[in-house]
Amino acid sequence: MTDTTPDTALDIIAIGNALVDVLSPTADDFIASEGLTRGAMQLIDADRATSLYAKMGPGVEISGGSAGNTVAGAAALGARCAFVGQVARDQLGEVFVHDLRSQGIAFTVPPRTPDVPTGRCLVLVSPDGQRTMNTYLGAAQYLPTSALDEAQIASAKVLLLEGYLWDPAEPRAAMKAAIGIARKAGREVALGVSAVFCILSHRADFTALIDEGQIDILFANEEELFALTGLDEFEAAVAAVAPKLRVLVATRGPAGAVAIADGKRFEVAAEPVDRVVDTTGAGDLFSAGYLTGHVQGRSVEQCLRMGAIAAAEVISHYGARPEADLKMMVDARLG
Repeated sequence: MTDTTPDTALDIIAIGNALVDVLSPTADDFIASEGLTRGAMQLIDADRATSLYAKMGPGVEISGGSAGNTVAGAAALGARCAFVGQVARDQLGEVFVHDLRSQGIAFTVPPRTPDVPTGRCLVLVSPDGQRTMNTYLGAAQYLPTSALDEAQIASAKVLLLEGYLWDPAEPRAAMKAAIGIARKAGREVALGVSAVFCILSHRADFTALIDEGQIDILFANEEELFALTGLDEFEAAVAAVAPKLRVLVATRGPAGAVAIADGKRFEVAAEPVDRVVDTTGAGDLFSAGYLTGHVQGRSVEQCLRMGAIAAAEVISHYGARPEADLKMMVDARLG
């Protein structure tokens, strides 16, 4: 159920890692030679980020971060958005902030000194579009509770939390505080669990948030649901989690997605794509489409279709931010 009170200045406010993606087409033998797991995401330190970047081929720099990608997609679809994340006062930090503000996304967190640089994700893109991500969090992991604007959070229909950012202690405390602010204001809270390793590290925390009714909307892919529930069968995992949430959205890649909303089941097929170029951000943009439809009061079926359309667009090119006019695409297909 969406918020219908008149005092919502924002549709979505997201808290997440402020990262710049560096994407480079890469052969799978290079990934193996570097001891990396194809298709996985791992955290790396500053030295490893420097050495791996030096070995990568030519690439492109595009602002990223899971929650940042989601609000970028949502803003492109017409949602009023804000982002909360930490950058440093350096070149990549300026790139990240400019990319958000150029879309009309509110960003008010002041940059920190560049002794710890802005985070970046080195994305190795295989010939089939699979991405192997190597993330140096940098300044992103030092987001303080003091960076929160309580009035801004309270004014948003939905607070979106990025699971990746639950790992460092300082931003975890900020997100817990933000949940309290949103709950007090009667707003909805959405969580994207982000990755299996996040769940394995913080399964007790995520489970507690869900069990205590602190999460209204949960976004997870099939593997993440398995990790969260400890089950290895999709329908059983859905049945274990869905009754504890207003909405569960489970994405299944080429097999489409399932939503359980207020106890009712809805499904959508994946949108056709001529060629999968880069799957970076597919889940983030699916969330963008779904949440935008949700805050607009659309049906669950239309929310799922919007998610599928946005995800299909982003996997058709490099980078996790939309390039085509998503709003026009949705209007043409859904009206």
